[in-house]
Amino acid sequence: MSLTLRPVSRAEHLAFVGSRSSVSHMQVPSWGEVKPDWRAESLGWFDGDGRIVGAGLVLLRPLPKVKRYLAYLPEGPVIDWHADGLERWLEPMLAHLKARGAFSVKMGPPVVARRWSPEAVKAAIADPAARRLRDAEPTWQDPRAQALADRLRGMGWRQSEPDAEEGFAAGQPRYVCQVPFAGRSLEEIHGGLNQQWRRNIKKAEKAGVKVVRGGADDLPVFYELYRETAERDRFIPRPLAYFQRMWTALANEDPDRMRLYLAHHDGEVLAAATMLIVGSHVWYSYGASTAHKREVQPNNAMQWRMMADAHELGAHVYDFRGITDTLEESNHLLGLLRFKVGAGGEAAEYVGEWDFPLNKMLHKAFDLYMSRR
Repeated sequence: MSLTLRPVSRAEHLAFVGSRSSVSHMQVPSWGEVKPDWRAESLGWFDGDGRIVGAGLVLLRPLPKVKRYLAYLPEGPVIDWHADGLERWLEPMLAHLKARGAFSVKMGPPVVARRWSPEAVKAAIADPAARRLRDAEPTWQDPRAQALADRLRGMGWRQSEPDAEEGFAAGQPRYVCQVPFAGRSLEEIHGGLNQQWRRNIKKAEKAGVKVVRGGADDLPVFYELYRETAERDRFIPRPLAYFQRMWTALANEDPDRMRLYLAHHDGEVLAAATMLIVGSHVWYSYGASTAHKREVQPNNAMQWRMMADAHELGAHVYDFRGITDTLEESNHLLGLLRFKVGAGGEAAEYVGEWDFPLNKMLHKAFDLYMSRR
């Protein structure tokens, strides 16, 4: 079966997204508006009968002083990754992007290779021989993922290496934590919380913590907590304008694409978080909290409210996003892994991000530029 590729309209792209049960929030048209430093384009793959069978949001980042671009498909494109003849899907995309002026293409196939149950992760953390999650025996693995990696290498794609210290890839995280919701009642999901989570939720309720949904006007309140969190956890915060732009762009596409939750106690907001929704997949996106009054456990209360709302929406997955691959006690991210897995989350490893240098010299120059920023 031959496939053709061409740019598609926002309406065509959204219609395809709506026909799929799970598509990344980074593969909807509005995500391009969240990233003003990138030029966005929606692409569609069509079969011989003219039906759209795949789609992808491409972000184009210009190389300084040169009219050439890095083309990036975060957590995409949305195609049949296990179909025979993967070349039929990817070669037209490379040809199109090369004609657009791309010097390199980066993509992140949304394909899970391995999963570890909460019990398996807990056992791996306790095992002194397991320094990384990848050293532990997975609970589930898909042999097609390795076959896909081999096919991509054979086509000239190069796998982006995760950061050796933190276990995160340079783009989107290769390892994530996801709570499975499909076919489970809310009571069953609550039963999957560990003892500490259940105790903290009760403690928050007894202390009078109230979790409410906010709106665009509450983003500055969220942002003040986010800035405090960034200072405490030693990361560079995004500006307030980024979250305001995200809210506007996503809400214009779907009024329930993005939600904001706030945990109140005695008239004070102690924690806040954003949640993103596409089809049956729900993501905990950004979280923030103050170090003040941590004993009333606002974060557990807020996450449980978000999980309950996600279940009510019919979510199949509640996605906590990135986790570290490192299991060593000295790693400051291990506490975050314990928190997410404690909610009943499985650790999942994707096949990672892949690069195809269309111009090897410019690809190398861009890598050097990004490493110095």
